[in-house]
Amino acid sequence: MNAKEDILKGKKVLIVDDERDVLETLEEILDMCEVVKATSFEEAKRNLEKQRFDLAVLDIMGVNGYDLLDIAVKRKVTAVMLTAHALSPEDTMKSYKCGAAFYVPKDKIADIAKILAGVLEARKKGKSTWLPFMDWAESYYRAKFGPKWETCDVDFWKKISK
Repeated sequence: MNAKEDILKGKKVLIVDDERDVLETLEEILDMCEVVKATSFEEAKRNLEKQRFDLAVLDIMGVNGYDLLDIAVKRKVTAVMLTAHALSPEDTMKSYKCGAAFYVPKDKIADIAKILAGVLEARKKGKSTWLPFMDWAESYYRAKFGPKWETCDVDFWKKISK
């Protein structure tokens, strides 16, 4: 664990995914945290309603991630969306607009501790949690979706990059 990730030490994190191997990987990476795993919407909803969490890492597909995001936001839990199948500029915008603190493709799962630490650090300083997203998203999205990926909502992309 590096100094930046020290901010995660002892944080309680709910991780939700219908793929058990993803949950195991996240649990290993987030070993400095108190991790609670859920494999379904119902299980995650129960956990969100009965426990207090510092962070939630939510899959979108298979577990009704946007409905869980709504619950997390209402309970003031900082939520990060982690997805493979719902990876698109449109889902990125939807995640932001619905209150997610960040949006992570599953192929960046190895960076999740650094990302979560950055989100908590930005929140602590009263800054946008989305600013670091644009550091890697521009080139990543251009490679994945083509050079015109930002044209679906130019104002949105300008807004989160400031």
